[in-house]
Amino acid sequence: MTSIHSEVAVYDLDRTLTDTGSWTPFIRFWLAREAPWRVLLLPMVALGGVAYGLGWLSRGQIKSWSHRWLIGPRVAEDRLRAVAADFALGFVADHALAPARAAIATDAMAGRRVVIASASHAYYVRAIAACFGVADVVATEAVRVGSDVTPALDGANCYGPAKRAALERWLAHEGLAGAVVHFTSDHHSDAPCFELALETGGSVLCANPSAKLAALAAQRGWPVALWGRIRGSLLERA
Repeated sequence: MTSIHSEVAVYDLDRTLTDTGSWTPFIRFWLAREAPWRVLLLPMVALGGVAYGLGWLSRGQIKSWSHRWLIGPRVAEDRLRAVAADFALGFVADHALAPARAAIATDAMAGRRVVIASASHAYYVRAIAACFGVADVVATEAVRVGSDVTPALDGANCYGPAKRAALERWLAHEGLAGAVVHFTSDHHSDAPCFELALETGGSVLCANPSAKLAALAAQRGWPVALWGRIRGSLLERA
């Protein structure tokens, strides 16, 4: 049974804990280390971007499309995990926001279970989370075939309402369905997760908010914090 006093602190990743998105830097790292020749396939990724812009591909589909051409149709999970671990060390060292680190430390000291919930791929989010000292991750999962990771998504892209649903499933699985949830993010697409936190009696924080989230925060009276200068990121909008 879960104590009624259980509390969970949930953080978005990209541009909340870091000053930029993580997908493009991961792809650059992968290409430089593992498959430089795949830069020749960038036009295929650009074609997918056009299809996404026209509404022919969903966010989840463009994610799978980019993975297919830039990472590969099947990659050994052990190989991907090793690359992700090396990537995360440099990425977090260069891009983690100091106030975000402090917030996580404060939550941990308060006895809250800390979770990173991200639409990014879990195969590298887990490595980034480990560098923040966070063990629990809710993120977009890829289909495994044997010991290989494929571009197909295992379930929904963990974005918008799907992130809230994934977080609720995780809470239930961990025996934390009655927990108070505190939620921090930079993006308006996380409105369902903000609402979940408030429904549980928890708190919300709009960290480094996007223009739309800043407007929503002003409308609803949600607190805002600026944790650092946020950089744009190619191929990423949220």
